[in-house]
Amino acid sequence: MCDRNLGLESESRVIWYFVFFLISGFCSVLYELVWLRLAMAQFGVTTAMVSIVLSMFMAGIGLGSWASGRWISADKTNSSGFAFPALRVYALIELMIGVAGVMVPSAFVWGGRLLQHSALSSSFSDYAVTGLWVAVSVVPGCALMGATVPVAMRAIAQTIPGESRRSFSYLYMANVLGAVAGTHVPLFLIELFGFRGTLKAGFACNCAIAIAAFVLSLRLRNVSGADSRGIQSAAGIQQFAAAPLRTNSGGNSILGLLFLSGLTCMAMEVVWVRCYTPYFGTVVYAFAAILGVYLLGTFIGSAIYRRWSRAKRKENPVMWSALATCALFPLIAASPMIRMNQGLRLGLGVAGFTGLLGFITPMLVDRFSAGDPGKAGTAYAVNVVGCILGPLLAGFGLLPYMSERAALIVLSLPWLLIGLAPLRASEHATRTVRVSICCLLVFSLGLMIVGRGYEAHFSEYTVLRDQTATVIATGSGMDRRLLVNGYGITHLTPITKWMAHLPLAEMERRPQNALVICFGMGTTFRSLHSWGIPVTAVELVPSVPRLFSYYHSDGEQILASPLAHVVIDDGRRYLERTPEQFDVITIDPPPPMRAAASSLLYSEEFYTVAKKHLRAGGILQQWVPATPEADPIDVVAVARAIRDSFRYMRVFRDEFGIHFLCSDEPLARHTAQELVERMPAAAIADMAEWKPASAGTVGADYVVSQLNVLLAQEMRVEELLDPAPGTPPITDDRPINEYYILRKWSGADRIARLRAKLAK
Repeated sequence: MCDRNLGLESESRVIWYFVFFLISGFCSVLYELVWLRLAMAQFGVTTAMVSIVLSMFMAGIGLGSWASGRWISADKTNSSGFAFPALRVYALIELMIGVAGVMVPSAFVWGGRLLQHSALSSSFSDYAVTGLWVAVSVVPGCALMGATVPVAMRAIAQTIPGESRRSFSYLYMANVLGAVAGTHVPLFLIELFGFRGTLKAGFACNCAIAIAAFVLSLRLRNVSGADSRGIQSAAGIQQFAAAPLRTNSGGNSILGLLFLSGLTCMAMEVVWVRCYTPYFGTVVYAFAAILGVYLLGTFIGSAIYRRWSRAKRKENPVMWSALATCALFPLIAASPMIRMNQGLRLGLGVAGFTGLLGFITPMLVDRFSAGDPGKAGTAYAVNVVGCILGPLLAGFGLLPYMSERAALIVLSLPWLLIGLAPLRASEHATRTVRVSICCLLVFSLGLMIVGRGYEAHFSEYTVLRDQTATVIATGSGMDRRLLVNGYGITHLTPITKWMAHLPLAEMERRPQNALVICFGMGTTFRSLHSWGIPVTAVELVPSVPRLFSYYHSDGEQILASPLAHVVIDDGRRYLERTPEQFDVITIDPPPPMRAAASSLLYSEEFYTVAKKHLRAGGILQQWVPATPEADPIDVVAVARAIRDSFRYMRVFRDEFGIHFLCSDEPLARHTAQELVERMPAAAIADMAEWKPASAGTVGADYVVSQLNVLLAQEMRVEELLDPAPGTPPITDDRPINEYYILRKWSGADRIARLRAKLAK
């Protein structure tokens, strides 16, 4: 009876640690999402920048886990670890995490201002300084996050000794479950309260953990080393703690497997994003779905391990081959040749692999540490090092040089080799094991042969790859298309020509130069060039400008012109760092308007930066899609951000969207004929290039007729704002266009009415 009561008491105590790490896991993902997004606003939406932030985040966690584990191991003040109750140390750490969470954005802002005024000689030195600043900003908070695991393990050893041997897997499972919630709940909080308000919610959660842990520390009695041994003996330790997991491999082999699991899983996550973008799009909810399934699979795997480890002591060697096979499932789950439900595509491609890793990772850490917080910290840190290198390997070492299909095969090969190892070990190579491994190997080879990349969807295409994206050019004639990571970006249309000619023709003086942000097919860049002025284009994806000649036969000639300059960079980041002034800045962010980080080219802060680079009388041109499928709230939010940023603006509607012309000086009203008279002959010819054969008019007359149609569609700004007067402007803190689910759920009827009003 005493043993039974002891077990119930231990269970009631240990559940508190589960709750703590559940909430803590939620907060860690919340901070990761918000910090990454705020870093993009200050330092640019480049692949290198994203890699820096994520690497520093993971590096901080690994450093904290390793350092706190070493610290605990070195503390010999008594047989159970800390002289001071570890649970109170844990409470203090959670409080400090919350403080760090709300301070990081201010550090980013200071760093952004510092870099704006720096004169760095190269992009490498710029990224080096940025990386150093990001490290100073996020590593302390992340190190505190990593430190919670060894400290909590010591707290469990002090207060519930009978649970100590499997404490890592228990905390890991709770942390992953909280992280699953962290992939979705913050998206709703951001929509309601903005990024900084969401950070305050995370701070409140950390404070709640800290208070609860401190109160719990007052109620729980620390157990001395002798008492700990007595309790373990009295309880019988009938769970996994009765004996350590047996293994034929040494500690170094376990650490190697932990490193490999972190490396391949995080590398595959990068590949998965590219594989699934054609089916899920580029919005934040698509990324959340991928990450959510990833973490949910990890949680299920760790929960199964917890139950399995109560009775089992040695794993089935077939699971390594099964892991390799599951790593190849996206080859069919993301294949365009196979019709499949979106949810099934994602579950089949991701959940199996992450579920097995969720089983294996805590198993390996428990085996290596046997409840020792110092060893657990070391093992977890090694796993995190793999997590740091994985995205770098995929983004810079694999995907620029091979297809997503080939990258998945390369990443699965180490697990295939590990899976074959039991065939050489006579004590494991039973007939059942041999047959199972051989069957899985054959199945894996079949997946490699059958799997196809998204480009197989097209009969005619050109594909280029770089560290940022996979770019596909397909089609012929006016039906040519551009796809980035399988998502359609743009097509050939005269609208992109008007984005260049309309603002240039509206200038009261001859324009000296122009800037286009977002290259796309290069049509706007080409049209600006027809004015015979220096033109700079800024494009985020390196491969996109290389396809210029696919869409325009004179592309190579234009790129070779001394008046043409293409910069590979984030558009906003370029403006924040260049000293140049322009007469016209034209912006056409890639669709959809709700794409992740797209608001950074629609926000008040962006327009403030752009204004600084316009000469007196200069014009900023912004085109916003306004199709029947578009959310009118997004259009209103952009219009309000522009109106709040510029003193004067004119608005024109075309069949697919709205042109905004913005300036801090009055915009004169010219007739179509007057505008055409301002255009050079090459610009008129460019504008009339795609006129239909049925037009039957000369170039200038055709351009006049098209301009008359556009000018007749001019709108008053109030016509855009009045239908939704309570809509705030898009800001860096409130990216209204990116976070919209609650608005969509609660206001479907209102949105439909707004669409009708704006369509009139």
